[in-house]
Amino acid sequence: MGVNMRDIATAAGVSMGTVSNVLNHPERVSPKLVERVQSHILRLGYVRNDAARQLRAGRSDTVGLVVLDLRNPFFTEVARGAELRGEEHGLNLMVTNSNDRTYRELTHIDRFEEQRVRGVLITPTPGGMERLHRLRDNGTPVVLVDRESRDLSFPSVSVDDVAGGYLATKHLLDSGRRHIAFVGGPLSIRQVADRLEGAQKAAAEVTGATVEFLGTPGLTVGAGRDVGRTLCERDAATRPDGVFSANDLLAVGLLQAFVMIGKLAIPDDIALVGYDDIDFAASTVIPLTSVRQPAEIIGATAVDLLVEIADNPTGTHDRVVFQPELVIRDTA
Repeated sequence: MGVNMRDIATAAGVSMGTVSNVLNHPERVSPKLVERVQSHILRLGYVRNDAARQLRAGRSDTVGLVVLDLRNPFFTEVARGAELRGEEHGLNLMVTNSNDRTYRELTHIDRFEEQRVRGVLITPTPGGMERLHRLRDNGTPVVLVDRESRDLSFPSVSVDDVAGGYLATKHLLDSGRRHIAFVGGPLSIRQVADRLEGAQKAAAEVTGATVEFLGTPGLTVGAGRDVGRTLCERDAATRPDGVFSANDLLAVGLLQAFVMIGKLAIPDDIALVGYDDIDFAASTVIPLTSVRQPAEIIGATAVDLLVEIADNPTGTHDRVVFQPELVIRDTA
């Protein structure tokens, strides 16, 4: 059996209430008594059970975060921003990964609810929204991260991805490209669909411009390499002269294929724009032009919003939308 508060009280010759005050409200106890009780805590090796304390108080110090894919550096930066801001609020962050699978997302949500977390930050899959409504209705605040709900019923922190897709494609068009390929997928991921919509809007403004959709099963380097190989096999008459990639991981894979095969000069034969501006976008073999999202700020803002909701659950809460920024380098 571990050491408990009763053992400390007996050893120090004080009441259980005094031990509790030393642990939770030391200002209510004389400094001499605090020192005495703490010396016995150290001697006996007592470790407080914060989980039990939080359950009794009905208020947890833990926030749950569910991201789509922790392999994507964008979500790693979002988590970093949330963690750092959580520390400022005295909160711990528990990070989980759905891998864009609804069943994994639901498992994480169930576990968070069982642990009575302070709230949940989540980039949801399309199939998980009903469960999020139930979670919120049961009293757990929910903030969507990098996504808005279609009915706008949840507070959220996101980026205008339609505007980002427009920025990327307009840059390609302004450089004289006319046959643009959009590489990304699946379209069930809201961000991918929005970025494609922005690309199509930009092309619609330029006579003779087209956007060809090249779908991928995921947003990974490997998927980008596969598309890159197929593009290298196409003749100049049918090959796009500009590529807008739905994220930087795909763009890195495309770039790898172009460079390894060596048939296409970048950006002369084919220009390339990515999305997210992850840390190593600037250090790829040809520095990558990309659309920047403020990933750490997104995570930090989501925590601020969650704390606001937890403190004022009946108030009206925001949907924060950041504007993306085009970072021009050497691929376009």
